Amino acid sequence: MPARTRRAALLALGAAALALALALAGCGGARKPAPVELALERADLVAVAHTLIRQQPTVAREVAATKAAWPLIAHGLPANIRAAAQPALSDATQRAAALTLPAMLTEHAARSLTGPASTLAGIYRAFVTLGSRGWQLVGAAVKQIQHGPPAAARFARANVALYIDSVYDAHFSLAQIGKQIPVVYQRLGGPQAFGAALTLAQVRTLSDFYSEPNDRLYPHPSVRLGS
Repeated sequence: MPARTRRAALLALGAAALALALALAGCGGARKPAPVELALERADLVAVAHTLIRQQPTVAREVAATKAAWPLIAHGLPANIRAAAQPALSDATQRAAALTLPAMLTEHAARSLTGPASTLAGIYRAFVTLGSRGWQLVGAAVKQIQHGPPAAARFARANVALYIDSVYDAHFSLAQIGKQIPVVYQRLGGPQAFGAALTLAQVRTLSDFYSEPNDRLYPHPSVRLGS
């Protein structure tokens, strides 16, 4: 069910954020990683960072389309969904459906990632899952409201808040990537340790792209379940 899917994705994101927070805090008196472990964490971060760089064009198109459509749904679907709103909603749905999850960032493959790279993969995976599913269900709700029987239309309108929240949460999670990358980059040694494999300029570009100013949606959704 959609509600369970969304809750599962949010729990996964929360667990990833907690894991990263513990890692950054050093887990109290936890030992420092051995040199071979540190080298592996750096290699994994390099691989994930370059994967995120390659995803930027597709993500940028989805974010632009979602920002254009967001004012139409942030406070719930309007009582009368105007024809003029259809292109923006349709474009956002299509752009979200075009989001891809590279093999390295899938749940199965990410199990082999070490250190912060695993957490970053989980955050991006939550964005793709919540964003694509949220827009798909918003689009389905619009169709039911416009063309479905009265009972289906009422159900769609009563539950659309879940789907709108999913879209918002997807972009909130996306913005966390930019917060975390500079921190873990420095923790793992910074420019001197990574050299040309992952430069400070590349990290700054990632931090700017996957950031709250670039990706977070405003205003915060105000529609409530059942309204």
